[in-house]
Amino acid sequence: MFKKILIANRGEIACRVIHTARKLGIRTVAVYSEADAGSRHVELADEAVLIGPAASKDSYLSIDKIIAACKQTGAEAVHPGYGFLAENESFARRVEEEGVVFIGPKHYSIASMGDKIASKQLAAKAKVNTIPGVNEPIESAESAVEIARNIGYPVMIKASAGGGGKGLRVAYNDQEAREGFTSCRNEARNAFGDDRVFIEKFVEEPRHIEIQVLGDAHGNVVYLWERECSIQRRHQKVIEEAPSPFLDEATRKAMGEQAVALAKAVRYQSAGTVEFVVGKDRSFYFLEMNTRLQVEHPVTEMITGLDLVELMIRVAAGEKIPFTQNEIKLDGWAMECRINAEDPFRGFLPSTGRLTRYLPPPAKEGEIRVDTGVYEGGEISMHYDSMIAKLITHGANREQAIERMRNALDAFVIRGVASNIPFQAALMQHPRFVSGKFNTGFIAEEFPKGFQVTDVKVEDPLLFVSVAASIHARRLARDASISGQLPGHAHVPSNGLVAQIGEEKYAVSVVQRSPQQRVAIGSRTYDVQSDWRFGEPLFTGTVNGRLVRVQVDRLGPVYRLFHSGVQVDVRMMSALAAELSGHMIKKPAPDLSKLLLSPMPGLLTELSVEAGQEVKAGDKLAVIEAMKMENVLKASQDAVVEEILAKPGDSLAVDQAIIRFK
Repeated sequence: MFKKILIANRGEIACRVIHTARKLGIRTVAVYSEADAGSRHVELADEAVLIGPAASKDSYLSIDKIIAACKQTGAEAVHPGYGFLAENESFARRVEEEGVVFIGPKHYSIASMGDKIASKQLAAKAKVNTIPGVNEPIESAESAVEIARNIGYPVMIKASAGGGGKGLRVAYNDQEAREGFTSCRNEARNAFGDDRVFIEKFVEEPRHIEIQVLGDAHGNVVYLWERECSIQRRHQKVIEEAPSPFLDEATRKAMGEQAVALAKAVRYQSAGTVEFVVGKDRSFYFLEMNTRLQVEHPVTEMITGLDLVELMIRVAAGEKIPFTQNEIKLDGWAMECRINAEDPFRGFLPSTGRLTRYLPPPAKEGEIRVDTGVYEGGEISMHYDSMIAKLITHGANREQAIERMRNALDAFVIRGVASNIPFQAALMQHPRFVSGKFNTGFIAEEFPKGFQVTDVKVEDPLLFVSVAASIHARRLARDASISGQLPGHAHVPSNGLVAQIGEEKYAVSVVQRSPQQRVAIGSRTYDVQSDWRFGEPLFTGTVNGRLVRVQVDRLGPVYRLFHSGVQVDVRMMSALAAELSGHMIKKPAPDLSKLLLSPMPGLLTELSVEAGQEVKAGDKLAVIEAMKMENVLKASQDAVVEEILAKPGDSLAVDQAIIRFK
């Protein structure tokens, strides 16, 4: 067994590998960029080596610098994590040539299966069903259009070296094929240094189901069941679960055996994933093989009881897989939500900044797990991907796993940056998701205009009023107990209050009946019991005997509450204040229609117009890059450019003006 390994990655996955290495008694070396000097993976590792500036190409993608760090520290092996160099054949070969063990498949397996074009050709030779398409690199946008017409729209345009939703577009017409081809090439070149692009038929109403495989150096290969990854937004996985609610035993076995045969054909040694698209009749087609550990590997670990990182390390050290196919258990159900730094109410645009509060739900063995690479006070950087954490739950069945996920999302407190927790919580409540009857088009079909505040239904607004009233009554009671008040002028809290949500007002009274409070709202009463204390961001207690977890922020007289994906602002007032509030003049919102504002923090990489130019609705105006994704800003209406307010290369803040129109 190795004494020291280097982790050629950052963030959550670097921390995950360190956790297992520590369990095995292996010392760890972290590498980090200047932007990650204060990161959690640097703190957790036994040693850390600075390998360059923030840009990935100058640090985490620099093979020479990582090899030098291995030699400097005496690391015997390298774990690449996922992303960056994890599926880079040249890196794997170079590591091996330097006498260091690559904790992953051999370079020849990566060459065969890590490249999407090569893997599809190999699968076709092995008589594995593949989707119709052109597997040769496409040279121009016009060629892309011609090929797409021959295959028939819709088509999927994919970068050969792509992954994680980058370098991938679906086109439904010629214009989208041209634009998608250009964007895919640009994203792939910037993210992977490889701009080859191919096209295949887009199978409508598909499910994305993948098989986890594990091989060793002794010719043994097993499959560790499947993962359902169909809940995706723009081809980026949002929720993963294991097993799939769609497969039957026969299909599961057939897919698993086919995945094993494919892995054996390339002498696969390590953990890997064979991805399939599955039709509504349970027919399945090979998509690609990811020759690395997957982001969603924890759901497989939860249902099998296995540590995939440990198995990768043991296989790399020459050990045999310590079990047979028949000995792999399938226990219960696991669910994973990716918690990302993005604002779901602003089109999921990246959100960067400092985590002023970070309070994940407590881990519980066999029930709740949180994999993360951040900490309270840490920075979410614009230079890397948006993942904050992975929240994983496990239950005896799918219903229990979902219920535990709902409760865990309610208890996950993140402040300082926006997160997609409201969206995840809404998905966990969605009847179609709960039924298991969905496909990869689920999010696009159910949220065609993106995720709007109106998509989040407040089932019982009085639940929020009761919690706000309970907290407010405690505050009034505390104020009344302050010593040093003038005789005869002591503060006497009013029992009659008014709660306001939007334009709706509710008459409220609170009676203290320790250890609980009885909140009367009109003709209804709510018994609220909690040991919540001032300053705590999470209110945990019971309302009429039902367990609730509500996140609490106080903004003056307003209590901002979050529960079940719903954010509600409750203004608590005295009866007099409520009467006077109706006479307050409302300040009109500023007119921003003449400005193009940056929808997110990022780097302005392209400006497509100049002062005096006429633009039509839909014309490209600018391109902003953030968290390795390219975002094109287009004109919403016909206009004339009056003034350019930013230049390419500028780092933009959210809502910073880029262009002024006449």
